[in-house]
Amino acid sequence: MSAKEIVKKFYKSDALIDSEVLKDFVHPDIIVEWNSSKGFVELNYDALLNLSGELSKAYVRSKVRISHIIAEQDIVSVRYSHFVKTIENPREEMLLAHFIVIWEIKDNKLYRGYQMSQLS
Repeated sequence: MSAKEIVKKFYKSDALIDSEVLKDFVHPDIIVEWNSSKGFVELNYDALLNLSGELSKAYVRSKVRISHIIAEQDIVSVRYSHFVKTIENPREEMLLAHFIVIWEIKDNKLYRGYQMSQLS
């Protein structure tokens, strides 16, 4: 599977709100450097699993709409919008945030991520 296919499959899955699914996609040595509208955070494997677990407590559904994806060897850049359905209102889909991330793939897993986001 190509690096681009791995990233597409990741965002089509429930990995963002299901830590068990997330484990299938992330390298044990993963590091994500995330610049958000709330500041900078660096996430390792355990922090990402915890974040996914926390998101699953608030959201019953997660959907990513990719607008751009560009790949060169093991590097994939993706621009997307993340939509969710809350536990309180599972019928209404709401835009959570817009993202752009550069992924480095190693051993067919997400290994390094450089991400920027802005809340909707």
